[in-house]
Parts: sequence; C-alpha cells; structure tokens
Amino acid sequence: MLFRESGGSWGVVLIGPLLIAAVVAVEASGPGQIHWPVLSIFFVVLTGFSALQVYAARQHVSVELTETTLRQGARTIPLSDIKTIHPENLGGEAMPWESAPALGELSGVPRRRKGIGLTMTSGSLAQAWARDHQRFRQELTEAHLAMQMGLGPTKKDDA
Repeated sequence: MLFRESGGSWGVVLIGPLLIAAVVAVEASGPGQIHWPVLSIFFVVLTGFSALQVYAARQHVSVELTETTLRQGARTIPLSDIKTIHPENLGGEAMPWESAPALGELSGVPRRRKGIGLTMTSGSLAQAWARDHQRFRQELTEAHLAMQMGLGPTKKDDA
C-alpha cells in the first residue's frame, strides 16, 4: 500500500453518546428527573446517523494506491489505464482536466479533497482525488512512472 485515506473516522460516532452523557449530567444535577425515553431516542438517532455517514464515507470517499492499482471509492483501475498525470494548476486559468469527471462512482471530486488531472489510455480526461493531494500526487506519479518503466511490485523479504 503506497497511499491510503479511509474517507471517514469512526471517532465521529462518539459525538452522539458524549452529547447524551452531557445532557444526562445536566439533568441529574438539576431538580427535575432524567428523561430516559427521550434521551434513548436521541441516542439511537444521533449514533445511528453518525455511523451511517461514516460507513458511507469509508465506502465512497476512501482512496487506496498500490504499485499496480488505484481505488477511488468503490472503483478500482489499473495504473496501466493512466496515460498522463497532469501537473498541478498553479495559474488562475482553469485547465481542461479540472472539469473532467472524478474517478469512482461520485459525480464530482468529494468535498475537502483536491483533484489531480489524468488522461486515460482511452483518451478521456478524469480526476483522481485525495485529501492529502500533494502526497497522493507524489506517490501516484512515482507508481505510474515505475509501471511505465516495467518495474513490477517490489517483493519484501520476511527475514
């Protein structure tokens, strides 16, 4: 594995239980009673919704780069399908690849991610994407160059 982004953190799911614990503490310190039925409903809704969001993010917004493949969300492509990796756009004018569709099943580059322009061997333009786009670009470029040079995956000794 050369590069990996999970897409979402399971730590977010803890927000719901922590909020409910804070409300229980406030209600317990006051003169009234603790509203267990309502708090239980809120606990299930907040925790369930957070878990669903994180699960979806990990399925559709995760990135994995190996020496031979690139997975963006649920779609995996061989690096041999990539013809060119375009340089980062540092100018003010939009480059043609910036309006290209994103790799994966999403309609565009996910929020808080930055696209990296690709020309595929079919001639079409596409955007690979990652949150840590600079490191991703470097790893993708090196893996693509190694693949073009005919260097296969490296084998590691167990010793």
